[in-house]
Amino acid sequence: MAEKDAGNVKTKEKGSTKRWSLLIGAVSAVVLAVVFAVFLNSQNSSIYEFTGKICSCRQAEQQKYIGMVEDCCCDYETVNQLNNEVLHPLLLDLVKTSFYRYFKVKLWCDCPFWPDDGMCRLRDCSVCECPESEFPEPFKKPLSQYNPVCQEGKPQAAVDRTVDTRAFKGWTVTDNPWTSEDETDNDEMTYVNLRLNPERYTGYIGPSARRIWDAIYSENCPKYASEESCQEEKILYKLVSGLHSSISIHIASDYLLDEATNLWGQNLTLLYDRVLRYPDRVRNLYFTFLFVLRAVTKAELYLEEAEYKTGNVIEDLKTKSLVKQLVSDPKTKAACPVPFDEAKLWKGQRGPELKQQIQKQFRNISAIMDCVGCEKCRLWGKLQILGLGTALKILFTVNGDDNLQHNLELQTNEVIALMNLLNRLSESVRFVHDMSPAAERIAGVQASPVNRVWQRIVTSLAQTKGKKALKNS
Repeated sequence: MAEKDAGNVKTKEKGSTKRWSLLIGAVSAVVLAVVFAVFLNSQNSSIYEFTGKICSCRQAEQQKYIGMVEDCCCDYETVNQLNNEVLHPLLLDLVKTSFYRYFKVKLWCDCPFWPDDGMCRLRDCSVCECPESEFPEPFKKPLSQYNPVCQEGKPQAAVDRTVDTRAFKGWTVTDNPWTSEDETDNDEMTYVNLRLNPERYTGYIGPSARRIWDAIYSENCPKYASEESCQEEKILYKLVSGLHSSISIHIASDYLLDEATNLWGQNLTLLYDRVLRYPDRVRNLYFTFLFVLRAVTKAELYLEEAEYKTGNVIEDLKTKSLVKQLVSDPKTKAACPVPFDEAKLWKGQRGPELKQQIQKQFRNISAIMDCVGCEKCRLWGKLQILGLGTALKILFTVNGDDNLQHNLELQTNEVIALMNLLNRLSESVRFVHDMSPAAERIAGVQASPVNRVWQRIVTSLAQTKGKKALKNS
């Protein structure tokens, strides 16, 4: 009997020792996972450093979005407050007006950089032109000789060309040195109702989409000979990156969750994977927003005195009033009077030459929009690149504010693109500010290295316990 009891005691001691071993192993694995996760986070966060003659990257610890927005004259907290209280509500009302609702664009495919691979004729991306009888008289134009083959496409990628009878008179027809000639008003362009074609997920992914962004980014950061030229290249990169972030955010905020039931909603995992996990992309979004806001406020007098005629007198007065409120808002002027200081650029003897080189780069980026294989993506790509080109045109047309109103000339389409771009950026800033905590919580639960290790430990312990129970039964 004593021997049996002794055997039982030994068995219990062995079982206790084994359980302690498992517990110690589990705790050690968690500690190692935490250290590994901290190491990964410190490695994945990067900011751009410009040293010597080239633009290079350096690693940095992840920074919170506090303090001043880099290269701007406004802090993150103020930007979020102004956007939520003033800018976002005004812009939402503004882009719903008839004047800012319609955008004139050439949608047919004519890529100047690589052979046509037929992407714009895919079933998911192309649509047939609407019959001429569907358009009101003011919108009727001679049809282009180019008549792309049309196939039935998915609605999320198709551009709805339906318009109503309210048109508007054109403004000055002038070239923009920052955009391709393709964006100048011509007979091959047609009006599109932006409210019927929201910027959202279209299913445009894969090599064709990646090639577009690869081509856009390859136009940035060349090895100029002088050190000071890097500042201007840094600005161009941040503008492109900020716009890229905004586009990704709109895809995540209005995503096709279930094609079978046509269920749309937010994809916060995509938001984290595409934008939030890279702090630079968020910072560049805020920078681009302030850059475009600076252009709008700098052109205050020009925009206030412009005519917004669509044939609806009451709505035209409302449009004019909304524009005035936006460009002269006292809260914005008090809290963030100069969102971006453009006077520090293009200095030195090489200033004019550098400006021409960067203009050429941006024109190439503008022309790349003709290579986008999805029609809706091409629509919003063209609109937002034109809007960014218009902001560049306003900020760098002349030196100083005093002569701006006498030298600046804008096309109707440029003003429409500028305001719609500012609205898109405003929406993105608000969505990031509101949804970042939820997206990061989801990402932390689903993707954290610590959590993955812990899940393996729990699973292993459960399996061990299950085997013991099965053995003892």
